[in-house]
Amino acid sequence: MHRIFGMPFATVYPLYVTKVERKGRTQAELDQVIEWLTGFDKAALDRHLEAGTTFEEFFADATLHPNAALITGVICGVRVEQIEDPLMQKIRYLDKLVDELARGKAVEKVLRD
Repeated sequence: MHRIFGMPFATVYPLYVTKVERKGRTQAELDQVIEWLTGFDKAALDRHLEAGTTFEEFFADATLHPNAALITGVICGVRVEQIEDPLMQKIRYLDKLVDELARGKAVEKVLRD
C-alpha cells in the first residue's frame, strides 16, 4: 500500500489551492474540477476536508465521472492511463487535472465533457 493512500486529503488540498492560485486560478475553479471528477459538491468536499478523510476513503466515497478515462498524459513521469492500481490512478487523475488547471488550460477543456 502506498503511503499516500492513508494520507488525509485535507493535507494535500491546501497545496492544490496554492498551486492553482499561484498561477492565477481560483479555489472555486479547483473545486469545480474536483466536483467534476468525484461528484462531490462544495458541501461534500468540505465534509471530507473537516473529517480528515484519507485519499483511500475519499475516492471510495466518490463517484468518478464517466469521462475520467479520457484523462491522459504524464504526471510524475508516469502515463496516467497506464497506472495499474485503480486508487493510484484516481489520485493521479486528480493531480493531472490540477496541473492542467494551473497551466492555464480552460476549465471547459480540463473537464472532459
